[in-house]
Amino acid sequence: MTDPRARDLGVRFFGTPGPLNAITDVSGVTVGHTTLIAGEGPLVVGSGPVRTGVTAILPRGAGDPRLAFGGAFSWNGSGEVTGLIWLDERGLVEGPILITNTHSVGVVRDAAIQWMRRHGWSFSWTTPIVGETYDGMMNDIDGGHVRPEHVEAALDGAVGGPVLEGNVGGGTGMMCFEYKGGIGTASRVLPPKAGGYTLGVLVQANFGRRRRFQLGGVGSEHWLAQDMPRYADAALRPSGAPWPAEDAYGGSDGGGEGDGPGPAREGSIIVVVATDAPLMPHQLKRLAKRPALGVARLGGGQSGGSGDIFVAFSTANPDVSETAVDGGPAQPLQVLVNDALDPLFEAAADATEEAIVNALVAARTMEGANRLRLTGLPHERLVEAMRRR
Repeated sequence: MTDPRARDLGVRFFGTPGPLNAITDVSGVTVGHTTLIAGEGPLVVGSGPVRTGVTAILPRGAGDPRLAFGGAFSWNGSGEVTGLIWLDERGLVEGPILITNTHSVGVVRDAAIQWMRRHGWSFSWTTPIVGETYDGMMNDIDGGHVRPEHVEAALDGAVGGPVLEGNVGGGTGMMCFEYKGGIGTASRVLPPKAGGYTLGVLVQANFGRRRRFQLGGVGSEHWLAQDMPRYADAALRPSGAPWPAEDAYGGSDGGGEGDGPGPAREGSIIVVVATDAPLMPHQLKRLAKRPALGVARLGGGQSGGSGDIFVAFSTANPDVSETAVDGGPAQPLQVLVNDALDPLFEAAADATEEAIVNALVAARTMEGANRLRLTGLPHERLVEAMRRR
């Protein structure tokens, strides 16, 4: 029996999902994870605890190095995704897209280049697309635990089919609305009259304040005020941490935001959008703006300290080239007219919202560095809230 996803618990969303309700519903797209979990107790830089990893998305799979048209959008730039200047300049995705933690971007980027070389991908130089969100509350982020072999394992293990969600890959140590967060995915299939195209989304969700979280118009104060982050051992709680120790809440059912000693920290979200619709780079840049609507529906997007960065690519026009081909410097391309973009814009917003909730539903309670405990979204309470609504 598979683990439930958001729809299985009665959460309703707009749009029609694909067969897998995942980014891999877009033909050719593959996803792989390397998950690193080790140690417990106090944070010792270089030793752990380790709660991190790498997630890899290959637009056409490992065996197909052809370019893909792409675009990107930074809703709030308190974060990093490498390669976006070059993507914006020429509108092409060259190679895999990877997501990890904030301090591992460099090693992931470098390892991706070497992996591409070893697999025969031809280029004079390249700037891989590598995004990040911060897992330093749960993970020894300065310890250098993500290494080249972990990047290679994520890339080599990338496959189509169902996508693992929750505490996996780059999402292993992440937090969302002060619950355990991580990786989530969803997809939408457009109706035939809109072209029948498929759009898929994958998110690394590490953002949001609990008091802002709402689902289906139901605010979290009605059903999710409990189970805030807390340190299981008061002696290990770092000075100035935004959440108290276990006993500061007065019991395991204690309070919501405002009961702790300081304001909660809001993190970031990386969203990758894939589609088989024949879009040009300027259209993909427009499409890459729409995940913001899905984030906002759930209550995110208000923090100046959140890195909200979105990348979109199209698997159509697989023979696009930067160099002249036999027919000369001009090349034939399929292009969707601008007036046909609205259904894709809606699909990107809707799939992003569902992918975030899928990440929350899949994530399980985890204890990390200094015994900080992040609780998984309580399924029973969610089911009851949806039933009442």
